[in-house]
Amino acid sequence: MAAAFRSKAEGSEVFIPDGAPLSAALARTTHLGVGAHPDDLEIMACHGILECYRRSDRWFTGVTMSNGGGSARVGAFRDKTDAEMIEIRKVEQKKAATLGEYSAMLLLNYPSASVKDAKRPDVAADLDAVLAATLPEVVYTHNLADKHDTHVAVVLRVIAAVRRMPPKDRPRRILGCEVWRGLDWLDDADKVPLAVDRYGTLPADLLSVFESQIAGGKRYDLASVGRRLANATFFDSHAVDESGAVVWAMDLTPLLDETKDPTLLVDEHIQRFFADVRLRIAKMG
Repeated sequence: MAAAFRSKAEGSEVFIPDGAPLSAALARTTHLGVGAHPDDLEIMACHGILECYRRSDRWFTGVTMSNGGGSARVGAFRDKTDAEMIEIRKVEQKKAATLGEYSAMLLLNYPSASVKDAKRPDVAADLDAVLAATLPEVVYTHNLADKHDTHVAVVLRVIAAVRRMPPKDRPRRILGCEVWRGLDWLDDADKVPLAVDRYGTLPADLLSVFESQIAGGKRYDLASVGRRLANATFFDSHAVDESGAVVWAMDLTPLLDETKDPTLLVDEHIQRFFADVRLRIAKMG
C-alpha cells in the first residue's frame, strides 16, 4: 500500500480498478461509501456510485470495514470455511468496483467484533486516514435505525471520525442509507430520496456479482431492487412517480455538530412518525 493510506488490519487490501497511483485515486474522491460488509455499498450507496459513473470530475471510493466471513451459505458455498468466504467476498467486491468504475476500493478486513468495539484505536485510525486522504464531499454509510449491530457500529465510527476532522475538511453531507431496515417509516419531510434508475441494468448488475450471497441463500439482488421500486411507487399516493427506483436516506449531516446526540436525532424522527400516525387516526376517526 502507498503512504497515502496504510490499514492497520491484517489481510487488508486496496484495489484501484484503473491502476492509478493510490494517493491520486484517493485524492480525486468526491463521494465516499463506508459499509460494513462486501455488497453493502452496492445496496446502500448505489446513488453515489451512479453519480460518479463514467465521470472524470466525480469519483466514488468504497470502504468495506469488516471481512464478512460469517455470512450465511448454502449450495456450492455450504462447505466453505470462514477464511475461504473472506477471500471469495474480496474477489466479488473487486469485481463490483471494476464494474462500477470506482476510484478505489479499500477492503479493511476487520472481524465484525473489532468494528463493534468502540474503543479500538486501529479502526478509528483507519477511518481517520481514509477521510484525510479523500476529503469527500459526500459520505454514504449505514443509517442509525438499521437493525444489524455491525451496521450501526460502522455509522457510529464514521460519525466519530468525521467529527475528529478539522471543520474546514469535513464533508458537506453524510447520508445514512437502507440495508437491514427500510426507511419508508421516516416522515416524508425527513426522507432524502436518492434516485438510482440511471444506466440501465448497472444497479442490478453490481449486486449480481456477489454470487456467494445470492447462490449462498440470500437474494439481496432481488430484495434491493424490489425495495427501490416500492420506495418510488409508494412515496406519494397523489402524484406520478418521479423516479423509477429510489433509495431512502436519513440525513446525518446535523451530527457534524459535536453536541448533537445520534440517539436524539433518531428519537426526533421516531417522534415525528408517531405523531403523524396518531394525527391521521384522530383525523379519520
